[in-house]
Amino acid sequence: MRKQREKYPVLIKKIIQDSDIVLEILDARFVEETRNLEIEEEIIQQNKKLIYVLNKSDLLLNKKEKKINLSPSILVSCKERHDIKKLRELIKISSKRIKKSSGEKIIVGIIGYPNTGKSSLINLLIGKSSAGVGSEAGFTRGIQKLKLDENILLLDSPGVIPEKQYSHTEKEKISKQTIAGGRSFSQVKDPEIVVAKLITIYPQVLEKFYNIQTNGDSEILIEELGRKKGFLKKGGLVDENRTARLILRDWQTGEIKI
Repeated sequence: MRKQREKYPVLIKKIIQDSDIVLEILDARFVEETRNLEIEEEIIQQNKKLIYVLNKSDLLLNKKEKKINLSPSILVSCKERHDIKKLRELIKISSKRIKKSSGEKIIVGIIGYPNTGKSSLINLLIGKSSAGVGSEAGFTRGIQKLKLDENILLLDSPGVIPEKQYSHTEKEKISKQTIAGGRSFSQVKDPEIVVAKLITIYPQVLEKFYNIQTNGDSEILIEELGRKKGFLKKGGLVDENRTARLILRDWQTGEIKI
């Protein structure tokens, strides 16, 4: 991610510049955490149409209670293919309001935080697997141009963490990025620190999922879960790193719902 990071702002600015409409793909569980206000400001300054797409609605236990204060916005689920057709129609309706020269296609740029499901969404919108799909953050490396219909093209892009949120050293920022899916469970350093942050936010969710009483203590969760799973090192000690990564994997892959 560090090697690619310098190229990302250039790619994103090009996508915004070339697009008539921009879809910002957000995680329905972490709407504010996965928004990129810097990019949104750039979109507004360039007078481009912005549509908020809240993906992973299947991971919300109480969809009806979810308040969305963004407009226009739509709640979808790539996994369950929920409201993808409605999103496709919204794109087409918005496209008809844009005046272009005869023969010119409408360009729809797709941007978002890493691992919010941009490529999966594109594949569902166009009805085939043209955009690469990965389960880890940072899978998409460049811009892909794909055909939605005869008049509309989609531009896929790499996931980008907002500049103010990005850090390779600040543990608080790294934890927040990992919880929101911006850093992969398999690559993040010190996964135990992220689990400690996670349990302070969602103690009851984790206790219920793993059936372990923790009293909000991540060390208890890692210790008991590690023994349950048989994740032991020499001397019978729990492999804390492996256990913590398992918790983060369950979290990032949506096994744990909130």
